[in-house]
Amino acid sequence: MQNQKMDRGVTDACRAHLEGTKEMEIRQTRRGCLQELLGCEARTEFKYFVGGNEVAQSLEDASCLCRLCCQPCHPFTMVVKENNTEAELLSVERPCRCAAGGCKCCCYQEAAISSGGQRLGIIKEDCYFCVPSFTVKDSKLDGLYIIHPPTCLGGICINCCAEGNPCGKKGCCKASFRVYPYAQKGQTTDEAPYIGLILKKPKSMATEIFTDADAFDVTFPDNATVDEKAVLVGSTLLLNAVFFETDNSG
Repeated sequence: MQNQKMDRGVTDACRAHLEGTKEMEIRQTRRGCLQELLGCEARTEFKYFVGGNEVAQSLEDASCLCRLCCQPCHPFTMVVKENNTEAELLSVERPCRCAAGGCKCCCYQEAAISSGGQRLGIIKEDCYFCVPSFTVKDSKLDGLYIIHPPTCLGGICINCCAEGNPCGKKGCCKASFRVYPYAQKGQTTDEAPYIGLILKKPKSMATEIFTDADAFDVTFPDNATVDEKAVLVGSTLLLNAVFFETDNSG
């Protein structure tokens, strides 16, 4: 009964593709070579896959002026739509905020995630030093998850080897954000158990060097409802905008 109540706000399309789903792959569509060479800030586009099948896609809605002058801090709306029917799965609204840095004590990054006009939750940046951290809340603004990269040295540094040796095949070009229960907020340790994962995957050498087309695997917590899964998908889009759209912007 509790899950049914929490999932009431999602659209039928969202429920159809996220209910019972444990993982979703999100691939950014590469821009053309001419756009890359000229530095054009084209609208960001993603495709969404479940079990290897493409189920949805999304296209950033942001003005050309904002993309050119305010990248990567520009506000945008991203509506994830089902293939063929174009029915909405979820929508992400991101306001303009100052760029991420080595520490953050104000002007926090955030985004609101909705489905069919019903708010599902939000993700908001926490005050941090060295290790970026985000809090995910539900539609009632109650805490759901904490999201941050894996850490080392007692939680004060990002563990770049957590997904494998970054200089070897297993961990090459991987970057992860781990999903922790909200109850662990403020109690983070290097070996704290995580319940979900947002993993930026390695790409081919040409793609990694010459384009900013990113790809992510989102692993949902075992007991996550459809609402909560949708919020994590939306959170992935914000994390991409904050941390990975900047890789080739300058």
